[in-house]
Amino acid sequence: MWTLVCSVLVALLVMLSSRTTVLAQSSGCSTYLGRVSANPYAWDSISNRSGVYGSPYSARSVMNPFGRYGSPYSAASATNPYGSLQSPRLYGADGRYLGRVNDNPYDPESIANPYGQYGSPFSPTSINNPYGQYGSPYSAQSATNPYATQAPRMYGC
Repeated sequence: MWTLVCSVLVALLVMLSSRTTVLAQSSGCSTYLGRVSANPYAWDSISNRSGVYGSPYSARSVMNPFGRYGSPYSAASATNPYGSLQSPRLYGADGRYLGRVNDNPYDPESIANPYGQYGSPFSPTSINNPYGQYGSPYSAQSATNPYATQAPRMYGC
């Protein structure tokens, strides 16, 4: 019985992760950059300073100020104040596109734009909405929940 439950759960997780990967690859962004999660212990969280995706020394980390995805001078960076079409993209566990990860408050698809669809604290598709599915500290799909099991995934171009 327990084996059956575990195999069903694994099959569901594989299906969800492959769906998100297919969506990210269809947009041309297929480099997995970790989960945007407040969990400092998850192996693929960008908050885990010892992990591959949260380390300030890893080439695939948005926390590396000298790397492709963390340098404020790189067009593909999450910390570029001017943002670009090459900025990393964010996808929910359900496959929904959640915007581009950059510091440009004028980019219409940026999570830093307080008036845009993906950065507004009132938008249902924003990780900045404290009452929404992706921004609530209590939602399993939220970037701000330290116990989230399905935090949004980030893909680089």
